[in-house]
Amino acid sequence: MNTEKLLKHVDHTLLTQQATWEEIKTICDEAMEYKTASVCIPPSYVKQAADYMQGKIAVCTVIGFPNGYMTTKTKEFETKDAIENGASEIDMVINIGWLKDKKYDLIEEEIRTLKAACGNKILKVIIETCLLTDEEKIKMCEIVTKAGADYIKTSTGFSKAGATFADIELFAKHVGENVKMKAAGGISSLADAEKFLELGADRLGTSRIIKLVRNEDAQGY
Repeated sequence: MNTEKLLKHVDHTLLTQQATWEEIKTICDEAMEYKTASVCIPPSYVKQAADYMQGKIAVCTVIGFPNGYMTTKTKEFETKDAIENGASEIDMVINIGWLKDKKYDLIEEEIRTLKAACGNKILKVIIETCLLTDEEKIKMCEIVTKAGADYIKTSTGFSKAGATFADIELFAKHVGENVKMKAAGGISSLADAEKFLELGADRLGTSRIIKLVRNEDAQGY
């Protein structure tokens, strides 16, 4: 796969707590130069980034990030606010405690609520695979499919580990036909990025890919 094609699957990401506008502006510039799928940035920068890029690149932001244990009403407000500010893609974190407690109906209803708030915008559901058993991952494939979300996503990049090839292989076997897959966190080489896409991932969440393309030192997630 050539680099240009690979980059069309990348959510160029900067979600560190200390991120400044100048740093966000830099990844917006890089995204526009390299034509990535989106920039994935903190909610507080969505309006600035949307105004700055003027529709040239999609703005993605995160909801309930990174722990997922906010109330559904809080996540719903965050989602509506982000969309009003110009976000066209929403990456939400599930309530992992609910999953451990087998409160599947609550998780499904929350995803449905946020999808309704998104309207025709894209909703990706982060399930934080490094904290789950395979059985829980499979259950989340079922729930995400039933709830009508657009993507299932492996990781925040802020927990114990990020995406693995095994996670995407598992998703591919159990997720519904209308749900795409996003691998995020820990993608440390172009070869790994390409392998995730070969396994069926449609998006890659990473802060490193453009640095790797430039043969620069690539630290991050």
